Amino acid sequence: MAELTGGQALAKSLYREGVRVIFGLPGAQLYYATDALFDEPGIRWISTRNEQATTFMADGYARAGGGIGTAMVVPGPGVLNATSGLSTAYSASSPVLLVAGQIPRDLIGVNRGMLHEIDDQLEAVKSVTKWAARVLNADEVPSAVHEAFRQLNTGRPRPVEIEIPPDTLAEALEVELLEPAMYARPEPPSDSITEAARLIAESDGKVLIWAGGGANSEEASAALTRLAEYIQAPVLTTGEGKGAISDRHYLSLGSPRGREEAMQRVVADHPVVVAVGTRLAAANLPEGHRVVQIDVDPEEIGRNWKDTLPVVGDATLSLERLHEAVSGLAAPSESRQAEYEAFRATRNDPANLMEPQGSFMRAIRNALPDDGIFISGMTQIGYFSRAYFPVYKPGTYITSSYSGNLGFAFPTALGAKVARPDTPVVCVTGDGGFMYNVQELATAVHYGINTVTVVFNDNAYGNVLREQVRRFNDHPYGAELHNPDFVKMAESFGARGLRVHDADALETAIRESIAVEAPTLIEVPVGMMESSF
Repeated sequence: MAELTGGQALAKSLYREGVRVIFGLPGAQLYYATDALFDEPGIRWISTRNEQATTFMADGYARAGGGIGTAMVVPGPGVLNATSGLSTAYSASSPVLLVAGQIPRDLIGVNRGMLHEIDDQLEAVKSVTKWAARVLNADEVPSAVHEAFRQLNTGRPRPVEIEIPPDTLAEALEVELLEPAMYARPEPPSDSITEAARLIAESDGKVLIWAGGGANSEEASAALTRLAEYIQAPVLTTGEGKGAISDRHYLSLGSPRGREEAMQRVVADHPVVVAVGTRLAAANLPEGHRVVQIDVDPEEIGRNWKDTLPVVGDATLSLERLHEAVSGLAAPSESRQAEYEAFRATRNDPANLMEPQGSFMRAIRNALPDDGIFISGMTQIGYFSRAYFPVYKPGTYITSSYSGNLGFAFPTALGAKVARPDTPVVCVTGDGGFMYNVQELATAVHYGINTVTVVFNDNAYGNVLREQVRRFNDHPYGAELHNPDFVKMAESFGARGLRVHDADALETAIRESIAVEAPTLIEVPVGMMESSF
C-alpha cells in the first residue's frame, strides 16, 4: 500500500476502472481531485460551461459506445444542475458516473450555511440514480469507486453517484488500490426459456417482436435478427430501440406513433409479443395478448402488461437461448417478405408522410452515413423522427427517452462525438431547446468537438404555442421567444454558422459540414408545424 491523498486514490481508481474522459466543471471543493487528475495523463478532462452539460455529455459518450460516461461537479448547485442529465440517463438506462464534491465532512447535516451546501445532497440524487454513496475517508475511496463500477456493469445500467468531501480528498492515508473486476452477463433461467419457446412454437406463426433500448447493441441486434428471421416475426421498436434491427430489413416495420391504424392491425394480428428490453409503456396491446418479456431488470417484468411470461436475463443471451430452444421445437417459418415489404412501402411512402417534417427528415438521413449518429431533440422534427427516421445500425439513434428534456440534444451530441470522433454526429433541436445549452458552443470550439447541430427556428416553444393557438382559443402565453442571429452567434464562438430554408439546401449543408473539421450550426427558419404526434 502507498500513501495517497483521497484525490489521488480517486484519480488512480477511475483510471484502473477504465475511465479515459471526464466531463466536468472544477471548483473549490474539487481542488485535490483535479490536482490529482493533472498527474493522471491517461484521463482527458473536458470542461463544460454549465454542470448540466457534464452529465448530458457523459450520457452521449456512454450511449455512443465510449464506455462508462463520467462527470465531476461541485456540490449543491453543481449537483442540482447535473441532475438534469442524470434524469435522462436514468430514463434511458445509460451508465453514467457522477463524482460530486461535498462540504467539509464534519459539517454535513449541520446546516451552518457552508459554500454550496444543500440539505442532504445524497438524498437529492437518489431519485435519478441506481446507487449513490458518500465517502468520508481517503482509504475508502477505491472500494467506493469499485462498487460504483460494479453497479454500472451489472443488472440494469443506470447512473450512480459518489460524493466526497474536500477534506477527504486532501487527506493522505495508506491506501490499497483495487483491480477492476470481470462481470458475467446474467443467463436467463432455462425453464423460462423452455416455456417461452413452447409458446412461440405453438403460436401458428403469429409472433411479434417489440424491441426497446435493452436490445440496442450490436450483439443483441444480431441475436434478435436471427430469431426474427427464423420465426418470420415482424419487429417493432420503441424510440430507444431504433437500430435494434436495421430498417432496411424487411421484418423491420418501424416505431409506432400515435394511433396508426395499420400498426394497430399488425399488433392485433400477432397475439404473442416478445418484448425485449422495453417496459411496453405505450404498447396499447389488445386484451388477450400474451407477452414474453425479456429484461435484465426483474422489476420491469409485468409493469405494464400483466399476462407476462418472464425471462429475466441479458438480452443477447436470452435471445440466443430462445432461438436455440425454438429451433428444437419447430422448423423455420415460411418467408413473409412480400407481405411485409408491401406494408413498409405504404407506411414509408413520402406521399403518406407529414410535411415539412418528412422532407427535412429525408434530407438528414440522406446526408448522414449509415453509421452516423443522430440525436433526436425535443422539437417537431425530433418527434417525427422517432417513428419515421430510418436507422441502420445499433447505437446510432439517441433520444431523451421518457425524461423528455428540452436542451439535452446539443450537449449529448458533443459527448457522442467525443466517444466517436471519426463518426459524423448530427443533432436536431428547436430554438427554445438549443438556448438551454447554447454556451456549450464554446466547449465544442475549445476542444474541437465537430458536431453538426441543426436548429429549427420558429421563434417559440413551438409545441406549446401551437397548442395554445389551436386548443386554447389563440391565447399564446409565455411561448413566443426572442432569439439572436444564430449564424452570427455561432461565428462569434468560433464555430461555423449557416442558414438554409428548405430540405434540399439542408441536405447539402449537412454533407458539407460533416466534411469540415469544425463545429457547425445550421439554422433552418420554419413556421408553426402540425403536431408530429
